Amino acid sequence: MNTAAQQHPTGTRRVFYLVIIMMFWFVISFVTNILGPLIPDIINSFNLSKLTLAGFIPTSFFIAYAVMSIPAGLMIEKWGEKTVLFLGFMMNLAGSLLFAFLHTYPVLLISCFIIGLGMAMLQTVINPLQRAVGGEENYAFVGDMSQVVFSGASFVSPLVYTYYVANPMSIAPEGLPWISLYYLFGIILFVMLIVVLLCRFPKIELKADEKSGGKSSYFELFKESKVWLFALGIFFYVSTEQGIANNISLFLERYHGVDPHTLGASAVAWFWGSMLIGCIVGLLLLKLIDSKVLLKICGFLAIILLATALTTKNSDIALYCLPCVGFAMSLMYPIIFSLALNSVTRHHGSFAGIMCTAIVGGAAGPLFVSLLSDATHSLRTGMCLIFVFIIYILLIGFWAKPIVKNKLLTSKRKS
Repeated sequence: MNTAAQQHPTGTRRVFYLVIIMMFWFVISFVTNILGPLIPDIINSFNLSKLTLAGFIPTSFFIAYAVMSIPAGLMIEKWGEKTVLFLGFMMNLAGSLLFAFLHTYPVLLISCFIIGLGMAMLQTVINPLQRAVGGEENYAFVGDMSQVVFSGASFVSPLVYTYYVANPMSIAPEGLPWISLYYLFGIILFVMLIVVLLCRFPKIELKADEKSGGKSSYFELFKESKVWLFALGIFFYVSTEQGIANNISLFLERYHGVDPHTLGASAVAWFWGSMLIGCIVGLLLLKLIDSKVLLKICGFLAIILLATALTTKNSDIALYCLPCVGFAMSLMYPIIFSLALNSVTRHHGSFAGIMCTAIVGGAAGPLFVSLLSDATHSLRTGMCLIFVFIIYILLIGFWAKPIVKNKLLTSKRKS
């Protein structure tokens, strides 16, 4: 790779690469968060008698993060960023086409696992790539921008699902119009492979503290209780996110008779849409309010909205409150992550790796909700488990003791 490619790109090249990276985030989110509106169709199409069987679907996807996150980092060091990007999208393409051509429940589980492996590889590359492209001084802004794009794609995907159910591709099997989405994924992912081949990305050069250390750094971190406590916070956050997103449509169908193909899918879309709005509002709030206080507010608001949605007999209230939980959750992930990294003075790269591995919570949350739902014969009771996850996240706002606090506009004026 030439010398120019090893430096931060500037001007037009920087904007071009940032647009490409945002496009990658859009595709990752679009494919990942389609599972929520698909769950009712999957249950009906494959005659799944227990919700636990449906819970295995997101589990098979997110368990791949625990399997691939660390190996993906080693692959980047050995083969480079571009190769891992290409392999990640190739895994996604293979998983999508596998289920598109062999649409059975066991194949769906295998497909989700393969796609999950690819997504873990992509996120391992793209996060540091953002810093290399945008420059360290713009890293926070670019990170917020990617979160907005991610939420926006999650908002769009259920709407696309509604369209393809009503207007399936001619090659979709009879009675399974939603399979059309997997052909669409195949087309999009093939285009991404071409984009990766044509682009010459800058080399990622991490600082010593940003790199994942050896075994000693992990053992040193594992001895600290706060490392486990913060990792559990990320685990419970993703458990909450997926536990709600994957059950909104099904809950509204079972308890309020809402059509999962229209209003149900729309509710899932607005869960992510309200999260998008929350991310945008959060850019201002994080400059006005201490992050610990903000985390407490978000936690209490999420509990109130979820409790209202699960207990009301009014369909309209449920249709509004469930999606609005996304707004309350929008700042939880970045706040937990920043509180965690700002609570240690060393091994930030290794700590970040541990926190990312905790994304496997997306495998546990939907499965635990499904297991409790089957045991009690009530999805409403199963979803009450999510309160435990949110309460833990809320408590982080009380016990966290960051060494560095988020900088507020008021503190800047005082100085």
